[in-house]
Amino acid sequence: MKFTFIRNATVILDYAGKHILIDPMLAEKDRYPGLPGTVHSERRFPRVELPLDARDIIKNVDAIFLSHTHPDHWDEVATGLIDKEQKIFVQNEKDKEFLESQGFKNLAVLPQKLDYENGIHVTKTLCQHGSNEAFKNHEVGEVLGHATGFIFEAPNEPTLYFAGDTIWIDAVENNLKQYKPEVVVLHAGDAQLQGFGSIIMGKEDVVHAHKIAPQSKLVAIHMEACNHAVLSRKELRSYVDKAGIGQSVIIPLEGDKLEF
Repeated sequence: MKFTFIRNATVILDYAGKHILIDPMLAEKDRYPGLPGTVHSERRFPRVELPLDARDIIKNVDAIFLSHTHPDHWDEVATGLIDKEQKIFVQNEKDKEFLESQGFKNLAVLPQKLDYENGIHVTKTLCQHGSNEAFKNHEVGEVLGHATGFIFEAPNEPTLYFAGDTIWIDAVENNLKQYKPEVVVLHAGDAQLQGFGSIIMGKEDVVHAHKIAPQSKLVAIHMEACNHAVLSRKELRSYVDKAGIGQSVIIPLEGDKLEF
């Protein structure tokens, strides 16, 4: 398995002979105003440039797996550049209808378990994109919406778990215990809403994940790319090193290529 980290939650995955793209946000640095209702909304995003030309990122892609349609995962630049016949898997009918409205024609709603190609099995996993308090507020809950994670399995490949845009919930722990993934991708930048706290994982969750799955390599992404992600790579590295788990945690920079 080859894992190329692009930026934020965007990843190129070469897995069992398939070239897969996850959550393409392809804008240039500072294209968008900060996300409303989030902390540091005065800052523009993306906060860093892409490490590759956007056209190279989308070249020869067999399929896109889209966890949800928030603009830091699926943006107007991706919408404009990606071929409208590109195969895209989305989490639900609502996202399918949204992409159809953008002109995309080769869409599929991801079932709970997908037999893809080349022996690849993809499992859709539960996310909670914010606190219980946030979802009790109808307006906030509507904005946060639903997201999904993915578990990839294939013969002669490591099991890979993308936890997705989620805080720590029982489902994450259960997935770690049930699937025993060799590689776990955590959105660990501690993105926050004004008045409602974290909407993805932070440093304590990375340590918690290691306690539940000490055999797994943890890859921390969704950091230093959006206005509302408050945890820096430097702070996370210091925290996991002090916790004695630094050897199990990879914190890639944009463009880094990992192989498992």
